[in-house]
Amino acid sequence: MKWFMYGLALALVAPSAQAFNQEIRARFSPDPAQPQKNVFINQTPNSGYCATYPEECRTNETFSIRAPINFGPRGPIFATTGVSIRVPAYWRQVTVTNRDTLHTETVEVRISGIGSRYRLSDTAANLAGVTDDREGHQKLWGGQSWVYAPTNCLYSGVGAYSADSYQFFWKTPSEGNCTKVTSFRIPSMSFESLDFAYELRTPNPLGMSGGLYTGSLNYVLNPGADFNIGNMQPTDSNLTLDFVLDVQHTLKVDLPPGGNQVILEPLGGWQGWLDRGSKPTALLRDQTFLISASSRFTMKLECEWELVNGCAIIDRQTGIGGVVNVSVSLPHGLVNSSGQPVSHLPLNRTVSAPFQPGFYVDRKPGTLHFEMSEHSTSQVVGASAGRPFKGNITVVWDSQV
Repeated sequence: MKWFMYGLALALVAPSAQAFNQEIRARFSPDPAQPQKNVFINQTPNSGYCATYPEECRTNETFSIRAPINFGPRGPIFATTGVSIRVPAYWRQVTVTNRDTLHTETVEVRISGIGSRYRLSDTAANLAGVTDDREGHQKLWGGQSWVYAPTNCLYSGVGAYSADSYQFFWKTPSEGNCTKVTSFRIPSMSFESLDFAYELRTPNPLGMSGGLYTGSLNYVLNPGADFNIGNMQPTDSNLTLDFVLDVQHTLKVDLPPGGNQVILEPLGGWQGWLDRGSKPTALLRDQTFLISASSRFTMKLECEWELVNGCAIIDRQTGIGGVVNVSVSLPHGLVNSSGQPVSHLPLNRTVSAPFQPGFYVDRKPGTLHFEMSEHSTSQVVGASAGRPFKGNITVVWDSQV
């Protein structure tokens, strides 16, 4: 899974600092309307470029962040020389850790776009020897203004200018310098913002434990480092992205009314024994339930009456009883630890291997199967004295895997 983000920073006058931290927050919570869509949704407040041009960002499925980092000034810049911008467009890995369970996952990040607002020491028209501002910005850079990206970068359609400034944004599909060559001498030039887009590859949230996952990735902004903006010194030498992935899982099991009262009977009922004296060979009952699950979970049994092989029901007066075998069948979308469908999987007092959702399962029916073997059935039927055999068997679903 991935999403794209644009960041735009406008000029701010601030004291020199050593680092700028930006929290990137995203959340996963299952959507019953889209059970197959298992992605993190951005929760970072929108600001900067996308706040100004929301339709542009909506079309490109992006949003922006404002980071107050300036570069320069630098000068003079002589005719036929270049001003280069380079960003870390390759994938980097950052480890995010669940604060409670210490479970770790890997997020991959790359810078997929870069932009800024350059500021000239004079108007573009004066520097290029023309009277029109737009023409000045074009002639200053060999006939194409800064909205048109050079080699290694791509045009994004974002551009705005004043007499002595130009706001631009370029896409960065691959690593390399993006260099604009000036046709005229520029006494001084600076960049008043750091605009960036980044792309994330996030883990499959269905395989993650619930809770907050945090991790940080630092970029160095100095000339020759991760971000090289016009070979100029930045007001902040580091940009740190602090990731917070919030995983909010659902695990809910609903029984129909009366579903907690399970009565074991022979297949077809007791009529065969009553009419013909034919002893049953098994006592059983299937109990359906509805399950909603977006996370891994385990199952186990807890017994009021424990026997070596499992849970029992007994005649509480004589103490005679028999083992009740419990198994489970889960709906489509939930598989066992080997990735196979779950059908009549035996449960016992030890914790099962985790079950895993392939997609969000929302209120789908599963079945608990209760059955006494022929031996246990014979034992309780033979010892019957008109009293019920009883026992509480608790089925535990646990998402804390």
